[in-house]
Amino acid sequence: MREELAGFTIGVTADRRRDELAALLERRGARVVLAPALRIVPLSDDTELREATRACLDQPPDILMANTGIGMRGWLEAAEGWGLAEPLRSVLGRSYVVARGPKARGAIRAAGLHDQWSPDSESCDEVVDHLRRRGVAGQVIAMQLHGERQPECTLALEAAGATVIEVPVYRWAPPTDLAPLHRLIDLIAGRLVDAVTFTSAPAAEALLRAAGDRTDAVVSAFRSDVLASCVGAVTAEPLLRHGVPVSAPGRARLGALVRTIVDELPRRTVTFKAGGHLLTLRGHAAVIDGELRPLAPAPMAVLRALAQSPGRVLSRTALLRTLPRGADEHAVEMAVARLRAGLRAPRVVQTVVKRGYRLRVD
Repeated sequence: MREELAGFTIGVTADRRRDELAALLERRGARVVLAPALRIVPLSDDTELREATRACLDQPPDILMANTGIGMRGWLEAAEGWGLAEPLRSVLGRSYVVARGPKARGAIRAAGLHDQWSPDSESCDEVVDHLRRRGVAGQVIAMQLHGERQPECTLALEAAGATVIEVPVYRWAPPTDLAPLHRLIDLIAGRLVDAVTFTSAPAAEALLRAAGDRTDAVVSAFRSDVLASCVGAVTAEPLLRHGVPVSAPGRARLGALVRTIVDELPRRTVTFKAGGHLLTLRGHAAVIDGELRPLAPAPMAVLRALAQSPGRVLSRTALLRTLPRGADEHAVEMAVARLRAGLRAPRVVQTVVKRGYRLRVD
């Protein structure tokens, strides 16, 4: 198949650029579930931002720590509204500029400023280590905040002798509609998605927090059947703390994130021969002799259970455990019938009288 992700379902937790990421995945055949975990909200009261800007004009910073592209653009746009854009650009242009990642670097350069250094890991810890090695005693550091305050970074730099001006531009807030996020959490816990993408550490934290009493089920799914795919190492940290293995590209770009998923998900497929056909199981679909056959959750669950024990007879009771609660043995028969119809290959699944069903493996 030309569409590398055909048959796979992928959750997208991003708010900004979610449509771009979804388009990249859908172009490769994926079914996408949009469920923003957070949204970025400009500060309704800009008093703190104005005071931080005035502090930078009164005490021109020796170092500018630019954490995000949206934050730097928002800061300069706010300064433009106050008539302070040119004085601010002037003092920042004389500082040693550290851009934490490519988006921050892009915003810096778009403003006509020049960045001198960026960390390979895009982490605040690496920035702090670099600045401490360079020496910050007696220097003023303007730290554009990444949504919330970063007390660990601030305290570490102050302990090294620096004066830190924290520049708040926006804050993280829950999505206006929580229903898509809770639906995605249900899909993860039920292993009905194949991968979930994260483009920020706060989004990963927000999803785990929103899971509530289902957190253990979500973490268990991420540790086994559901791929957690993060745009970079910093984004992955909240998941790693829960023992979740993650995939992440070498460079923090959406295109690289999608390529990582394209490489990883097909490797997780199961392929076997049955009833004279070649079958590959992909998320919500089976590929039979090269043709994609989308299946409903119940038939797909039965097929997966049979594929885990190819050739072995599974009783209706055993298959019933794979279906949603409340189903009965008649539901198993219906799921098998729909599976045969969906595959368009009735010989693949064999009925063993009074015992159950098996794959007719070659």
